[in-house]
Amino acid sequence: MVNGARMPDMNARLIERHVRAELKRYPAVLLVGPRQSGKTTLAKTLSPLYFDLENPQDQLRIDTTWAELLSEKRPILIDEAQAYPSIFPRVRSAIDAKRGRNGRFVLLGSIAPSLMKNVAEILTGRVSVVELRPFVWRELNETQQNRLWLRGGYPEGGVLKPKSYPGWQRNYLRLLSQRDLPSWGLAAKPATTDRLFQVIAALHGQLWNASEVGGSLGLSYHTVTSYLEYLEQAFLVRVIRPYAANLRKRLVKSPRVYWADSGLVHALLSAPNTQRELLSQPWVGRSWEGWVISQILDHLGAYGKHFEAHHFRTSDRKELDLLLNLDGQLWAIEIKLTSAPSPGDVQSLRSVGELAGATKRLLISRTPETIEGNELISTNLQGALNVLVPS
Repeated sequence: MVNGARMPDMNARLIERHVRAELKRYPAVLLVGPRQSGKTTLAKTLSPLYFDLENPQDQLRIDTTWAELLSEKRPILIDEAQAYPSIFPRVRSAIDAKRGRNGRFVLLGSIAPSLMKNVAEILTGRVSVVELRPFVWRELNETQQNRLWLRGGYPEGGVLKPKSYPGWQRNYLRLLSQRDLPSWGLAAKPATTDRLFQVIAALHGQLWNASEVGGSLGLSYHTVTSYLEYLEQAFLVRVIRPYAANLRKRLVKSPRVYWADSGLVHALLSAPNTQRELLSQPWVGRSWEGWVISQILDHLGAYGKHFEAHHFRTSDRKELDLLLNLDGQLWAIEIKLTSAPSPGDVQSLRSVGELAGATKRLLISRTPETIEGNELISTNLQGALNVLVPS
């Protein structure tokens, strides 16, 4: 129990089934995701053979027991592999020596150029890359679900420990800008990174203009674009790129940018500590929109679904929050922070969905009921997940 709330059973993390399935198909799985998202805890449910290669003692231990480890039938868990680059050729040699034997290694790490470079150059064709995000809706009980939007999904960030929000998020962001991101290769000074964090929070859910953002930070268009790409690779931000199609309307080509975790953007915006107060903030609609989008996409990833996600906006401002290509269907999705969507909301979704060529339409709000027609469904987040990602 944590402060009266049931701790989620980490064995029940949705992604675990996906990881186990990939271990049956590949010799190695690379489990990546943001710091403190639960990668190590999840990996240890797969095997007790764990090595943290940022620890010199574990480096020595894996060196001295390597021959014995290779005879193990259980996966070898190698955390922070980028800290010990010589491990990658050894993993490749072990895999190549026994082709056809799968499920041998689980490599863990937060995204860093050195990690992905070694995987791309040394382990191509031998490893499946699986992303682990912070907790999502279906992994939590009702009490924790009610905290999820305000506090975000990081295990230590408030969804499990209510009193840790927002102090945990602020410390987490400070450590990222001052220690982790520079050590992973981000060229920005910590003060610049902190300012960029604030700018992205202020623009959360809006169209991204790299020239304007760069000008506000004293950076070039190319520099701020490279920084944004780095933060996306580190799972901190989510960039929803525009839909490209040959339509009779001219489409906006700018992406939308969101903080990937709602608790982080709320901490950056100095949000209040209760959901009731959160609802009075002028930016609350964009916050809820980004959170719903993240929940949908993170659930799809946890179930190993392949999809393409875009936003849709014409030059005359006809738009969709999310255009999702999933299982041969193109879903037009509109997200409204209301408990009673209007007939106008429905009609707008119908017409813009038709313009985009969507085969299905989904209106997500805080409504307590689900209304399903032939082409359009009006429902809440739980209902949307049931439709898009059947459990």
